[in-house]
Amino acid sequence: VQLQASGGGLVQAGGSLRLSCAASARTVGRNAMGWFRQAPGEDRVFVAALHWNFGTTYYGNSVKGRFTISGDSAKNTVYLQMSSLKPEDTAVYYCAAVRPFWSGNYYRASAYDSWGQGTLVTVSS
Repeated sequence: VQLQASGGGLVQAGGSLRLSCAASARTVGRNAMGWFRQAPGEDRVFVAALHWNFGTTYYGNSVKGRFTISGDSAKNTVYLQMSSLKPEDTAVYYCAAVRPFWSGNYYRASAYDSWGQGTLVTVSS
């Protein structure tokens, strides 16, 4: 499956942005999609995930209460609404599709085998 992320940009601290990630198709068994981010010189970090079948959402501790993941199954698209942005949220954000029939947790990058190209989010202080 191919993923296309968009919506990044420059925003002031306290502002909001919405990222989108469109998948080329829904593959049987790919029951979740997620967002990760990677700041310069740092590892890729889990941000959020959405389980398509149950609508269950998962968040990294640093974004709980500020970010919201949602999806439109008809459009094969997931969204990441980011609010109360902080300079430390600055990173390249990647969307990803979970491995088919994955039954583990969704917090690890190894759970995903399809990745979008990334979209840069810069939060100025």
